[in-house]
Amino acid sequence: MSTFALAWRSLGNRRGTALLTIAAIAVSVALLLGVQKMRTAARESFANTVSGVDLIVGARSGQLNLLLYSVFRVGDATANVSWSSYQKIAHHPDVEWTIPISLGDSHRGFRVLGTNNDYYAHYRHAGGRALGFAAGRGFEDLYDVVLGADVARELGYQLGSRVIVAHGLGDVSFTLHKDQPFRVVGILAPTGTPVDRTVHVPLEAITAIHLDWQGGTRAIGDVRNRDLTPDAITAFMVGMRSKVMTFTMQRAINEYRGEPLLAILPGVALTQLWGLVGIADTALMVIAAFVVFAGLLGMLTAILTSLNERRREMAILRSVGARPRHVFTLLIAEAGILAASGVLAGIALCYGLLIAAAPLLERRYGLVLPLTGLAPGDIALLAAIVFAGLAMGSIPAWRAYRNTLSDGLTLRI
Repeated sequence: MSTFALAWRSLGNRRGTALLTIAAIAVSVALLLGVQKMRTAARESFANTVSGVDLIVGARSGQLNLLLYSVFRVGDATANVSWSSYQKIAHHPDVEWTIPISLGDSHRGFRVLGTNNDYYAHYRHAGGRALGFAAGRGFEDLYDVVLGADVARELGYQLGSRVIVAHGLGDVSFTLHKDQPFRVVGILAPTGTPVDRTVHVPLEAITAIHLDWQGGTRAIGDVRNRDLTPDAITAFMVGMRSKVMTFTMQRAINEYRGEPLLAILPGVALTQLWGLVGIADTALMVIAAFVVFAGLLGMLTAILTSLNERRREMAILRSVGARPRHVFTLLIAEAGILAASGVLAGIALCYGLLIAAAPLLERRYGLVLPLTGLAPGDIALLAAIVFAGLAMGSIPAWRAYRNTLSDGLTLRI
C-alpha cells in the first residue's frame, strides 16, 4: 500500500477530528481569499470612484484637497472659481463637456451639491458605469432634488418628499432655507461612491436660496424672475475631445492668468490618496493571514494530540517492516492531505459566499465583485499555505520518527 493511501485510511479512522481540522483550515482560507477579493474590488472601486473625467479644476490649493472636496465631499475649498473663468474654459474648442460643482450647504448631515443635468450624462464610476436612477428622473424645475441612494434609505425619503436645505455643513443647522423647499424627483441607484451620500440640486437653485441674505435673514420674493446665473462655483470636471490634449489643457489652466486655478488628473490623485489610506487594507490582510496561521496551528495540535495515542500503531507498522522514514513520510502525508483538503474546501466556500453575496453588495454598497478565477498571486498564496501545512506536519513526524520500536511495543494500555 502506498504511503498516500495509508495516510488517507489513517485519517478515515479518525474522520471526526480530520473533518474538524479541514473545516477550520477551510474557514480560514475562505476568509483569506475573501479578504483578498474584497481588497482588489475595493481598490478598483476606489480608483474608479470617478472615471472618464480627464481633469478636475478648482481654486489653487493642494491636489488631494481638491480631490477630497470635489469627489469625496470631504473638507472645503479655499476659494471659488469665477463663473467667467469657468465659461471661458468650458467653451474652449478642445473641451467636450464640463460638470459644474457648487458646494457649501447640507441637509441633515449630507452634503448638498449644485450641478446640472450634464452630471447625470457624463459622470462615470466603476470603470465607466453611468449614473442610473432607481426611481424618478433628473432636474426639470428649479426646486427639484435628486438624492443619492444612502440619503434616501437612511432618511426614508421617497419621490415627492419635501427637503429643506440648510446653510453650512453641520449635522444641525439653525439657518434653514424653509421658504424654498425642494421636492424629491429622483433617487439614484447605489454606486458605492460618495454620490450615494449626496443631495443634488440644480446649480441655479444654489443661487436662488442665497439671494438677498443679509445678517442671517433674507428678503423673500419671486426668485424665479431673477437672474440666477451664479457668480462663482466651487469646482468643475472636464472631459476632453482628445485625450492627447489633456496635459496641454492642464498646463494652460495651471498657468491661467485670470485667477489662480489648479487642474488635476483624478487618476493620479486617487492613486496618491490610496497610498495614504491603504494601510488599513494591509492591516486587514495581515489579520486574515494570522487566522490562516491559527487554522494550521489547530491542525498541528490535532496531530500532536493524537500522536501519543498512535504510538502502538506506529510500533505495529515498524514491526511489519516500516522504517522510521516511512513513519515520518506517513505523518507528513497526513498533514499535506489535511492542508490541501482544507484549501480546496476553502476555495469552494469562498466562491460560494461570493456568489451569494455579490448581488447584495452591488445593490446595497455598489461594490462589484467579479467572479474571476484565481489570480497567480492567489495560487501562490494557497500553495504557500499547503507548504506551511507540510512544514508544521514535520514537527509531529519528527517526534514519531524518534520513537523506537520497543517504546511502542512496551506501551501499556
